[in-house]
Amino acid sequence: MGIELTGKVAVITGGANGIGRETALTFVRAGAAVAIWDMAEATGHAVAEQIRADGGKAIFRKVNVADATEVAAAVNEVVAEFGRIDILINNAGITRDAQLVKMQHHHVAGKMSEVDFDAVIAVNLKGVFNCTQAVAPVMITQGAGRIVSASSVVGLYGNFGQTNYVASKAGVIGMTRVWARELGKRGITANAVAPGFIATEMTAAMPDSVLANMVAHTPVGRMGDPADVAAAYLFLASDEAAFINGAVLTVDGGLVVGT
Repeated sequence: MGIELTGKVAVITGGANGIGRETALTFVRAGAAVAIWDMAEATGHAVAEQIRADGGKAIFRKVNVADATEVAAAVNEVVAEFGRIDILINNAGITRDAQLVKMQHHHVAGKMSEVDFDAVIAVNLKGVFNCTQAVAPVMITQGAGRIVSASSVVGLYGNFGQTNYVASKAGVIGMTRVWARELGKRGITANAVAPGFIATEMTAAMPDSVLANMVAHTPVGRMGDPADVAAAYLFLASDEAAFINGAVLTVDGGLVVGT
């Protein structure tokens, strides 16, 4: 028997595309009702409509997770629609890559802009904070809940040209460990998933040579699939993971040990 989420209600941020979309579909197949939050309005509505057409329960709302007011309104909508929130998947994220500084002939030829630094921190770190802070009172009242947040292997080990992204993903791990301590006694677990190289719309735009190098450094010999990450989210959101709290689960095909 597979993992069951029958009767559970899950909020999935960044649920319109890639890993988030696959997570929404996976959770519905396991019996959950899902609320999809994303800035991609057309694709978000399409995913929710597909789920409902197949007999599942889903709603979509355009939400900027960096805006606490929007998040609070979205939480109220989910509770009004489904009566509860059992699972929060903090999956939304963006990248704005650049070197800290790029030097040519002893002069600064480029650098990561403050705008790009702030944008990534706002979505990837503050967004996770906003969503968790807004959902936690609902879960505390229920006496149970699962919070699963997207970190990354680069949040553990760093990556060239990603100061902002790495800072945000390392911060997610730190916040997760705080929430595991603060919320565990309330029946709520908080864990993080740290994916490696996953085949999504984002990686599809990369040159073939870069993708080949990623695969070469991954011991299992392939890039990850969104379903690989969705399966990790599913497990950590389930009753089977009730005693797992404050953990960081890497889903990277052995990438770190292979480098």
